[in-house]
Amino acid sequence: MPDSLTRWLFVDTPIEVRVLFFVVLLIAISAFISVVTLAIMAARARRARKRAHPAGQVSESDFLWVFMVPALNEEVTIADSVGRLLQTQATNRVILAINDGSDDTTGEVLERLACDDLHVLTRTAPDARTGKAAAINNAYSFLQSVILTQERYRHFSPDRVIVGIVDADGRLAVDAPEKVAWHFADEQVGGVQVLVRIYNRRGFLTWAQDVEFSAFGHVFQAARSAWGTANMGGNGQFNRLSALADIVEGEGPWRDRLTEDQDLGVRLMQAGWRGTQENGATINQQGLNSLRRLLRQRTRWAQGAWQSLSLLSGTARVHASLPARIDVIYYLLTPIIQLATGLALIATIVLAVVHDLPLVPSTALGLILFFSIGFGPGFIVLLSRGTGIKQIGYALLVILPYTFYSWLVFPALIRSLARHLLRRESWAKTAREPLRSEADAAA
Repeated sequence: MPDSLTRWLFVDTPIEVRVLFFVVLLIAISAFISVVTLAIMAARARRARKRAHPAGQVSESDFLWVFMVPALNEEVTIADSVGRLLQTQATNRVILAINDGSDDTTGEVLERLACDDLHVLTRTAPDARTGKAAAINNAYSFLQSVILTQERYRHFSPDRVIVGIVDADGRLAVDAPEKVAWHFADEQVGGVQVLVRIYNRRGFLTWAQDVEFSAFGHVFQAARSAWGTANMGGNGQFNRLSALADIVEGEGPWRDRLTEDQDLGVRLMQAGWRGTQENGATINQQGLNSLRRLLRQRTRWAQGAWQSLSLLSGTARVHASLPARIDVIYYLLTPIIQLATGLALIATIVLAVVHDLPLVPSTALGLILFFSIGFGPGFIVLLSRGTGIKQIGYALLVILPYTFYSWLVFPALIRSLARHLLRRESWAKTAREPLRSEADAAA
């Protein structure tokens, strides 16, 4: 890049800072191009879905739906979650609740819900409380060795058994099986993720989490569905049993990772399976109204993202187009990209204070470039939540507060990297928020 152009873009910053800023500029431009591309793909996918609705290819009755509910001290929400699963419109259904060594009343609550469709797997020490992946793997083994050997389930082949993960605070839409079933008409589809929403939206933090999850589903996941590279998000993911069998390691398909869902989704793609997103079905879950608890959660997720860097070596095995594989690489590199961007932000603030350099460009062209690249991706993501002039006005109004919310990832990244390098991988469970109102109960 010519020196005059770098000086115009970066003013008179030291050369080492200028290199950092140039790298981040390239990242920002690539992020902008990526979001625009994915947004266009997602819009085309929505139009194609409306023109040719896939209903009629298969029905939910063609499958056995197995809902696994990991539960460790979940007395606050477990009855609500399992009770809603008992109302799901599934002809063939198994609900497998995993009481992972709870020392509250979780076990008693599950006993009161006893019925033919509900199975409770009770884990005890020393096996209990060894991680979510271990609990689900135990349930995976129990499903095959005990449940599927029963006469009424024997005729379901592994291709026709769909395993869904529903967290103990999850509220799966009653029509989710029918909305998800058509994806599995494609024999190469190994996993489907439904749209995640937040039901306890009572403040800025939970509002922002709801925007984040819904926009991620409507833009990034919807677009990647066209490539077959939509990833699994844990709560509300559905996987074909035969696909899970292809990635078994040790005790089962799930590995001991802080983001075991992300790890599983990527490994399914690397094993040749397709991943898709279904935004017509939702799962509502609790958001965090506490900034401290939110930062703690995001630190754990970020540490899981650092662990997932090891999956980069298998990207060549993904059966998808070159752009799709590049997107998978970009996705896995997210923590490094975010860290570089955060360091550039800190450097900008330090230079503004110490050297009295401007925080934003002084020319009109520079300002246009700054706002387009800096806020364009967030604005596009916000637009994905609706259409029309009202949605544009809404996106303009909330882009700044939503951007500030997104910056919460920076301190989480620093802390998570330190924990990752020190190999500190144990985390205490996030406590649930009590169901405080009729609105919560009905959501």
